[in-house]
Amino acid sequence: MVLHVIAACVLAALAGYLLGSILFSVLISKAMFNEDVRTHGSGNAGMTNVLRTYGKFPAVLTIIGDVGKSVAAANIGRVLFASLIGTDALLAPVCGAYLAAIFCMIGHSRPLYFGFKGGKCVLVGAGAALSISPVVCGILLLVFLIQFAFTRIVSLGSIMVAGLFPVVTLIYWIILGANVPTIIFNTLCCAIMATMVIWLHRANIERLRNGTEYRFGTKK
Repeated sequence: MVLHVIAACVLAALAGYLLGSILFSVLISKAMFNEDVRTHGSGNAGMTNVLRTYGKFPAVLTIIGDVGKSVAAANIGRVLFASLIGTDALLAPVCGAYLAAIFCMIGHSRPLYFGFKGGKCVLVGAGAALSISPVVCGILLLVFLIQFAFTRIVSLGSIMVAGLFPVVTLIYWIILGANVPTIIFNTLCCAIMATMVIWLHRANIERLRNGTEYRFGTKK
């Protein structure tokens, strides 16, 4: 059983990383404009930079790609755990989904196929959350939309949502009656995901402190 758990963890992590390394923002910018979005704006391979640089349609395509790959990674992780360690083990199949989501985020921020320079993985984390626990994702989306309506600052909402993610997830799985190992594993995974998002936003945090962070609807 221990070997099965190790194998499930390794395969889920590998699948998540390889899927996460596919940067749809770069693929779309090269296909549609024959250039790399990372050479513009913030230099990040994310939806926000695509929206600022190229407009709404390429940004929508980026959203679909980034969310899609994280949903695929989470589902693969879930299936691997279910098939290799069973559905009645201490770690429920959903743990595989969270583990794959972490490595999908790592792949997005440090992509194997694109010189290890990626994006801030907020959409990737959101896609995974939507796939794993739509209720948690809905609550966090509400928080994001409320703050964005007042501030028009995407990064602030991303940081707030990341900080709340492990807390809301912990409450969610307790309410659902999951076993203790599953609750601990899932909460720890969410804490790691949240830490990654906040760390990748450290420059934004500095600009927020200085009052110079970009607000949508304003000209630089």
